[in-house]
Amino acid sequence: MVILAFGLVYLFWGSTYLGIDIAVQTIPPALMCGLRFSIAGVVMLAACAALGKPILYSPRQIALAAVVGLLLLMGGNLTLSYAELSVSTGLAALIIAITPLWFLVLDSLLLGDHHISGRGKAGLAFGILGLFVLFWPELEAGALGHREFWAALSLLGGSFSWALGSVLSKRWQSGMDVFSATGWQMTAAGLGNFVFAFINGDFSRATWTTRSLGAVFYLVVCGSWIGYSAYIWLLEHVPTSKVSTYAYVNPVVAVFLGWLILHERVDRFILAGSAIVILSVILVTSAKVKAKPVVEELPAVEAAGD
Repeated sequence: MVILAFGLVYLFWGSTYLGIDIAVQTIPPALMCGLRFSIAGVVMLAACAALGKPILYSPRQIALAAVVGLLLLMGGNLTLSYAELSVSTGLAALIIAITPLWFLVLDSLLLGDHHISGRGKAGLAFGILGLFVLFWPELEAGALGHREFWAALSLLGGSFSWALGSVLSKRWQSGMDVFSATGWQMTAAGLGNFVFAFINGDFSRATWTTRSLGAVFYLVVCGSWIGYSAYIWLLEHVPTSKVSTYAYVNPVVAVFLGWLILHERVDRFILAGSAIVILSVILVTSAKVKAKPVVEELPAVEAAGD
């Protein structure tokens, strides 16, 4: 199940960069995200109810799921959708590759019960190196303009929001069924994005084309139902440092899908960068993650009186 879940996240999330880029060409990002996550969340909750899974939980449990959903799918995904209006999908993926480093920091600060070995840390470093090699020709071709600079900067904040939501999702495991929790997360994110879209006047600027709606449908099915559900499941069963390897693999998948479907060029930089990324994933996923020993609290010793 772990191998299958990793495969689903690696494959389908690697293809969503292209789907987002197509969808936001005619549908403003917040409206697109609101549509995508509302449909995905409501249908998933309905499916859970039909299968006999519990979907009604305490207000606190639903509120925690909503916070995670907003951090992941509004703070993280909406930021990416806006950034892709200004920067290429490849450069966006490269910047988002900092996410595993956020995972290491937040995992230590908020969870504090695991630490990754030196081998795993070397793998994370190799992943960033591989992505620089992968997109070096694009980075060398031209400097970022003012708009592109701010879009790139926003992606750093978006990657932090995504990592924070992921770590909190692991910390706040409260007994909710994983698919029901995912449904509530996506529903909350859909509502949040719709509110932002309404304030921003997105409804009057949208153009509903078959191509953009097809991209939204693909994002709902493959990005949200399959990829996101597998991701949330992994967070409950695998250390976050290993789950974060998706940030390295997704750009490689995106590049090779471009070669396979759009007949884009694959050069020596792409081959070398992809090989380094694969090595980094092998190092991280095979590294030992040790639980930190929990020191039992000793009873206080009363001071002896004179």
